[in-house]
Amino acid sequence: MVLNGIVWKFRTGVAWRDVPERYGPWATLHTRFRRWALDRTFERMLQAAQARADAAGDIDWLVSVDSTIVRAHQHAAGARKGGSAVPPSDVPEVA
Repeated sequence: MVLNGIVWKFRTGVAWRDVPERYGPWATLHTRFRRWALDRTFERMLQAAQARADAAGDIDWLVSVDSTIVRAHQHAAGARKGGSAVPPSDVPEVA
């Protein structure tokens, strides 16, 4: 029930105090969530679920990122401030 309460909290976006009592005391849910987050329990759960799904052939690991849907910060496209001076290189120049 604790895991269900934690999942319910994040799916709905409510405050910890507003989680229904059927999942147990909100303080218990919050304490358990923090403990599991710190000791990487959630990462291990995800890895185990992925390993099972991968072994069953249920996961297609192909990932494609299209730059037309990846947003950059508004300042990401600008040049360096202070000019385009390039720091000197340690590599000797080719004559």
